[in-house]
Amino acid sequence: MDRYIDKAQAEKAEGIAPKEELDSRLARFRAVMDAAHPDWETAILFSKVNQYYFTGTMQDGMLLVPRDREAVYWVYRSFERALAESRFPVIKPMRSYREAAAASGNLGKTVYLETEVIPVALFWRLQKYFPFQEMKALDREIAMVRAVKSPYELSFLRQAGEVHRRVLEERVPELLVEGMSEAELATKLYAVMVEEGHHGLVRFRIFDTDMAVGYIGFGESSIYPTNFNGPGGNRGLSPAAPVLGSRERRLKKGDLVFIDAACGVEGYHTDKTMTYVFGKPLPQEAVDAHNRCVEIQNETAALLKPGAVPAEIYRTIMGRLRPEFLENFMGYSPHSVKFLGHGTGLLVDELPVIAEGFDEPLAEGMVLALEPKKGIKGVGMVGIENTFLVTPGGGESLTGDHPGLLVVE
Repeated sequence: MDRYIDKAQAEKAEGIAPKEELDSRLARFRAVMDAAHPDWETAILFSKVNQYYFTGTMQDGMLLVPRDREAVYWVYRSFERALAESRFPVIKPMRSYREAAAASGNLGKTVYLETEVIPVALFWRLQKYFPFQEMKALDREIAMVRAVKSPYELSFLRQAGEVHRRVLEERVPELLVEGMSEAELATKLYAVMVEEGHHGLVRFRIFDTDMAVGYIGFGESSIYPTNFNGPGGNRGLSPAAPVLGSRERRLKKGDLVFIDAACGVEGYHTDKTMTYVFGKPLPQEAVDAHNRCVEIQNETAALLKPGAVPAEIYRTIMGRLRPEFLENFMGYSPHSVKFLGHGTGLLVDELPVIAEGFDEPLAEGMVLALEPKKGIKGVGMVGIENTFLVTPGGGESLTGDHPGLLVVE
């Protein structure tokens, strides 16, 4: 054990996943693979998030899961930290893929990999040492296993949701000062969130996505075009850093303040959007549109029950909306998105998605963020977002129930 690792202290640390939890996750993954790919032989996982999910630690390594043999977590760096943090049964050090390959034996003809996250160069290095002929994807299978949260995971999501609620509904109003910039609000918000318990990172499934806090905008800044696949917008600091918020746009009376931010505890994220009215009322058109978005959120949440099909929920809700309301709904034209909500957990954007094409029924224990929003010219992005747990009685909000447009004098 490395001299810098205090094993007794590590044993007491929060967030160390119990062995029973890890065993359950791996067993569910094997069952899903058996159902989806009856002839599968080997899966290899590299992403830090999936390493964390299955082993309880995230190191420079790989998790090798044969179908009929014991899974092995091979760690390059830090093996000592992996031993201190993980209750995974078999953890072995490796100095190279060559060493791991020599000890692993035949993996079979086909290996299943995380094709959405593995660079081609890593794949080439892997194939150089492991004798397999074909590669197939297992991204969706892992995503669906992770979609159903255990009581252990839900305990962290509930903590994250309470931090989220407290910060956005209670503490943000005290941060808003006339003349402050969007960037200044973003940095103050980040400090408060970490102070309250946020783990300080925001992780996404979308490839090559950078985000420190979330989307924060004053007025029409919140509908400025962005490459992010979400309803809101932001000018950002510059073309090289199109997130966080502008240094030039400053808060003035009559502004709509839009905050769409994630919050995480022990790796698990909730997603929430709050809006604020600073100094003087918004136009009635904006208020009416916002109130309709809140109704849509509540109508959608009521349908989040085990057995409900996400695509059918999407069609049901969208079918209730008037054609005139659909203009600039879920984004400011032509940048609208084609979903009403998304799963969340170790990543902010997980499965399932409330959208066309998602036909696998919801299950109890899934967690989804619902975010109906509408862009208003001259005002910005109104609407709401909260994170809900799927229950037999419908969605249970984990992030509060304030309707938004919180007035700040």
